[in-house]
Amino acid sequence: MGFISATGRAFLVFLGATGRLALFTALALSHCLRPPFYLRHIGRQMVDIGYYSLPVVGLTALFTGMVLALQSHTGFARFQAEGAVATVVVLSVTRELGPVLAGLMVAGRIGAAMAAEIGTMRVTEQIDALTTLSTNPFKYLVVPRLVAGLTMLPLLVVVADIIGVFGGFLIGVYRLDFNPAAYIGRTWEFLEPVDVLSGLVKAAVFGFLIALMGCYHGYHSRGGAQGVGAATTNAVVSASILILVCNYLVTGIFFADR
Repeated sequence: MGFISATGRAFLVFLGATGRLALFTALALSHCLRPPFYLRHIGRQMVDIGYYSLPVVGLTALFTGMVLALQSHTGFARFQAEGAVATVVVLSVTRELGPVLAGLMVAGRIGAAMAAEIGTMRVTEQIDALTTLSTNPFKYLVVPRLVAGLTMLPLLVVVADIIGVFGGFLIGVYRLDFNPAAYIGRTWEFLEPVDVLSGLVKAAVFGFLIALMGCYHGYHSRGGAQGVGAATTNAVVSASILILVCNYLVTGIFFADR
């Protein structure tokens, strides 16, 4: 009976957390569609999420493309299929590795920062002060981050795709002795618009989830500095798990019949 009781309590806690998150998401989305809009804060969050995340996303994509080209060549050489390296690199980067790795990098950088910032405001009662000043905390804190995450991560993924494919091109041409024109030709030959579109849709979903988890855990943090630390950790972990889960779901929607 003890095991059943513990399982029941854990399940009820999970349902309660899911309900709170659903209500938080619905409230945040409703505020995204109603004025006023704090455009200056939205612009600042776009710069923080997009521009300042470019170095880490670019480096991750570059070395991912390079390693992918090396590993693909090693595997395909066993079957005399080295010509498929360019195809594997471009499809893997645009469909999966570009959006997923960019999402995980941004979750570690931006999701933690959002949770820490909003959590600090919560424990120091600055959010209560905003309410006292007749400023809606959702409008001022949550909406700009959600809009910025939703719009900027697809742009980051476009850059990551280009850099990742370029990294594979560098290895293919200068390390594996591929003909540059032939490598580029193979890259364009098998790349379809749906491959890029699926990655951009994933990126938009991931950006929304990263901002949502950062805002949610920061907004509900309690217990001073320790609570802010826990909120930061929970934001990164939950965003990373949701990225991997939603990656499978979106891939199933786009490529179920292919």
